[in-house]
Amino acid sequence: MTLPSSPPSSSPLSVHGDRHFDGLADKFAASLYGGVRGELRLALLDRLLPEMLDLRGQALLDVGGGLGQLAGWFAEWGHPVTLAEPSAEMLKRAREALLEASAEREIILLPAPLQALPEQAPGPWSLIACHAVLEWLGDPRAALATLAGLLAPGGQLSLMAFNRDALRFSNVVKGNLQKALDDRLEGKGLRRRLTPISPLTHAQIMAWSAELGLEVREVAGIRVFHDYLRSPPQTDDDRERLLELEWRYCRVDPHWRLGRYLLYTLVRRDTPVSPASSSVSSPTSSSTSLQDQEPL
Repeated sequence: MTLPSSPPSSSPLSVHGDRHFDGLADKFAASLYGGVRGELRLALLDRLLPEMLDLRGQALLDVGGGLGQLAGWFAEWGHPVTLAEPSAEMLKRAREALLEASAEREIILLPAPLQALPEQAPGPWSLIACHAVLEWLGDPRAALATLAGLLAPGGQLSLMAFNRDALRFSNVVKGNLQKALDDRLEGKGLRRRLTPISPLTHAQIMAWSAELGLEVREVAGIRVFHDYLRSPPQTDDDRERLLELEWRYCRVDPHWRLGRYLLYTLVRRDTPVSPASSSVSSPTSSSTSLQDQEPL
């Protein structure tokens, strides 16, 4: 399958004010999935998702699927997967990884931003995953409204968001006291640094979910201890101990509240979301339709 290339732009942000990752795939992979923190993230999701979701082999929409790790996980669990990703470079990497790991699974690659999904992958979907995406968007509340509009009544949304409260705490631990006092926590998206432009609080997720007719069924913290360590674990035994600590306390109050990421299961109530709440910008002209894509 040939993927369209992204149009050249003088800005690292999209027309929607979102941060995409063309030209940053290597840095993205190393920063988010490299080393112990990446191992912990994937290991915790491997344990948490079967407990937090009702998995029955439903078709899955993976929004902002990046390098394809999550799509591959759901495919191995028997779900037909549509992976939507706006970055041509990231989608190419995902395709290569998924061809190698999931050759016999049904996976469709869709080069599209979240804003285009109501037209290109309207569903309704009984299962959607959107992990570590909202924090890179210019309007995360509108993005959540779009996701809610794509869900079927009773449908599940597995949402993972970068925790603003954890980012504040981490800055204090590092001695960035004035930055924390000024609440200057978000990145600008103008350089190669990977600080999210829209880190979110648990209170925001709860409020927006209530407004959009989404019920919060489950919540957990991802990496509630690791990111505050003075030095990373040096031995395999220490890595195992850390994983056990993370697993033991990731759903225990107050520990989960300081996870670097917050993981939610949101369920759409039977009452529909109002069109005004779910309205978003029109899709970009460079997107292509779902039916034009080939299964991986």
